[in-house]
Amino acid sequence: MKALVTGFEPFGGEALNPSLVAIRRLPARLGDIALTAAVLPVVYDEVLPRLRAAIASAAPDIVLCTGLAGGRPALSLERVAINIDDARIPDNAGNQPIDRPVAADGPPAYFATLPLKAAVAALRNAGLPAIVSNSAGTFLCNHAFYGLMHEAVRAEPGRVFRGGFLHVPYLPEQAARVPDAPSMALDQIVAGIQIILAVAAAHTDDLLVGEGALA
Repeated sequence: MKALVTGFEPFGGEALNPSLVAIRRLPARLGDIALTAAVLPVVYDEVLPRLRAAIASAAPDIVLCTGLAGGRPALSLERVAINIDDARIPDNAGNQPIDRPVAADGPPAYFATLPLKAAVAALRNAGLPAIVSNSAGTFLCNHAFYGLMHEAVRAEPGRVFRGGFLHVPYLPEQAARVPDAPSMALDQIVAGIQIILAVAAAHTDDLLVGEGALA
């Protein structure tokens, strides 16, 4: 089995992005899973072409995109991607789309196709704070998540993959500059990504438990 994991470049004046730092710490293999890591730019016009190229190169069975959600206290597996770009801040090239669809030919939303609740249960069992989130926002993370799932439904036979998105908290050194902001150690984020991939590789069905988080 093959998995592709992506992380974003720094943005919003930050010197680092924990999603990028974390994917660079991943091993080349995780048990029977061959891992490929790819960096996504924080630029609206560039992120989906870069993601499509990474998918074409890796030919993955599983794709997990990751990004930063500063202020969240837990690893947040996103349930739904919505077909809207509504940027509260400019991207790294100065673009700030407002109320623009991610894909003009796409449906209003897509759901992740990874076993989110099973993964959250495994994360908690490992001592890691985790939730199923119902909002990936309307910035580049949602843009990439929606674009990922749009590609998944259009994949040719033999190139079909399952996909999802993980938001990670600040690293401690980032949270130290933001009063009362929660954080998570890098080793925990890396371990969390590996747990999610292992669960996704082992299961296509999910747990039937309540995880109706507000975020």
